[in-house]
Amino acid sequence: MYKQILISTDGSEVAQKGVNHGLALAKSVGAKVTIVTVTEPFPIYAGAAAGVGWAPPPMETAEYQARQKNAAEQTLADAKAAADRLGVDAETVHVPEAHPAEAIVETASNRHCGLIVMASHGRRGIRRLLLGSQTSEVLSNSAVPVLVVR
Repeated sequence: MYKQILISTDGSEVAQKGVNHGLALAKSVGAKVTIVTVTEPFPIYAGAAAGVGWAPPPMETAEYQARQKNAAEQTLADAKAAADRLGVDAETVHVPEAHPAEAIVETASNRHCGLIVMASHGRRGIRRLLLGSQTSEVLSNSAVPVLVVR
């Protein structure tokens, strides 16, 4: 049914449910997986580009990027170890400085995945509006099926 499954994770406890489900599904259908994590760029406030507001000094941006890279490497190593324990063929991908939903959809397309598996925090109402929903964006923009784990 599925030959290549993309599993998205941010390393959170909620995302781990998606990783576990995606790996179990891949094992049951004999699919390979791509495990992806996306780290966002350093937040720069709107007025900073116009000369008002605040922009980070280069050293602070470099430290942020190094912390993001280390966190992504650990997240992917943990997910890869889980895949290895199950005997699932898995590759890992870190997409740095990107918008998560866009990077997930693009990675699935580039890797010819037939399914995206990801978890959702299940936020509703004002919390969803304020915090956004990467899962909702992926659902809206993906050309392949998306399995949402809660």
